[in-house]
Amino acid sequence: MPATVPQAGRQALLPANVDVPALLLVLAGLLVVYLPEYIELSQTLWRTDEQGHGPIIFAVSLWLLFAQRHRLAELPPRPGTASGLLVLGLGALLYAFGRSQDIIIFAVGSQVWVLAGLALLFKGWRALRLIWFPLFFLLFMVPLPEALVSAVTAPLKSAVSLVASNLLYAAGYPVGRSGVMLTVGQYQLMVADACAGLNSMFTLEALGMLYMNLMRYTSVARNLTLAVMLVPIAFCANIGRVMILVLVTYYYGDAAGQGFVHGFAGMVLFMIALMLMLVVDKGLNLFFRTERGAA
Repeated sequence: MPATVPQAGRQALLPANVDVPALLLVLAGLLVVYLPEYIELSQTLWRTDEQGHGPIIFAVSLWLLFAQRHRLAELPPRPGTASGLLVLGLGALLYAFGRSQDIIIFAVGSQVWVLAGLALLFKGWRALRLIWFPLFFLLFMVPLPEALVSAVTAPLKSAVSLVASNLLYAAGYPVGRSGVMLTVGQYQLMVADACAGLNSMFTLEALGMLYMNLMRYTSVARNLTLAVMLVPIAFCANIGRVMILVLVTYYYGDAAGQGFVHGFAGMVLFMIALMLMLVVDKGLNLFFRTERGAA
């Protein structure tokens, strides 16, 4: 009989050497502290167009952390007690202040510091270097300060409206503009914050950061260049979204532009951004090395 070749087994759900009671205790503590924050987010901000990306960012961050569980377990325990307590204490202070003063940016943002402090306490600096990106990615789900959003969104919307209206007018469409109000034929459309504001660009920046992490290029200069290019890429994607909504409204009426197509245009926004990102990434191959690090 021919010898049977054993198949590679799947990775276990939990590493063999994990301290299950300690893990459950830490998870229970995190749930007690942060579950009320996520319940509040799910009932308020995450239902808005501006912050609708929050659950996706949170889920991706958890997946990235979970994917590193075996590598974390293999690290020798070299706890950074002093630094861990300092970082964990900072996270606790941020949470207490944010929770007591109802400042959600502090309450939710504190989890990054808390998780970083726990990594230092249990495994040390090597663990923190291993999971730095999932923790950094969590920052993209933290709601931005309203003052900052208001200050940056207004000029962004004006710029997107100006470029979109000029491009459509140059293409022969009867498009006029007054501030962020676009007129096309007999219809009027106002460019909303969700279509061209800071939160939209922030979400697209998160998409680009995730792409760079998955590609794992070793060239720091290449990664920095692509990170900087994500800003104009997000701007161009927002212009594309506004132009699509204007054209849909022009050809099919206001009901179509504000109905299903309006929500679908959000998906188109990400597809445009992804395609532009791929084009820029391929272009960078002409100037930078393409070596990639280990997964």
